[in-house]
Amino acid sequence: MCTCENINEDHPGVKKVLGVVGSPRKQGNTHAMVLSVMEGAKASGAEAEIVFLGDLNIRECNGCHACWKTGQCIQNDDMRKLYDKIIQSDAIVFGTPVYWYGPTALIKAFLDRFVYFNCLENRSKIKNKSVALVIPFEEDDPKTAELIITLFERSFNYLDMHLTGTVIAPGLLHKGQVLKNSVIMQSTLELGKKLILDIS
Repeated sequence: MCTCENINEDHPGVKKVLGVVGSPRKQGNTHAMVLSVMEGAKASGAEAEIVFLGDLNIRECNGCHACWKTGQCIQNDDMRKLYDKIIQSDAIVFGTPVYWYGPTALIKAFLDRFVYFNCLENRSKIKNKSVALVIPFEEDDPKTAELIITLFERSFNYLDMHLTGTVIAPGLLHKGQVLKNSVIMQSTLELGKKLILDIS
């Protein structure tokens, strides 16, 4: 079952933004940052929908490349529904906290399944989509997020997706603490607005 949070009603012709929360915790810092980006996009006239990967059954990619041959992933899980949401969206917001200097297993499994788009038949379904990235973490050193940023930047570049911007939020020790940081919250809001402007 695909658990989603619809922020507003669907309207034909309006830009669609999909927010992906890669934290297993709702109402936490990742959720708050993704939601803020989405609110910025909504303020610019877009439709916004958030999915919580922790609520979904997304299995690991087994590298069989069946999706390249048949157009459908061999894994019969919630990612099949997410493929449709990804394709129908104009932009995607990725959110993950730092777990051992990398992304969560939830969002890494999600990203791994983008192999579906790495063939001639499906590449056009993802090419030139605008994306945004938000990363909260406990340590104070901004370099803590470097490996995650590199991972996503190289992945987006390989898939010909356009990274509009990244907002990192260091020094967050408590659930929802980022909401008290007006600078970061304003940055995420502005990122959402810019995301809509960057949609090609």
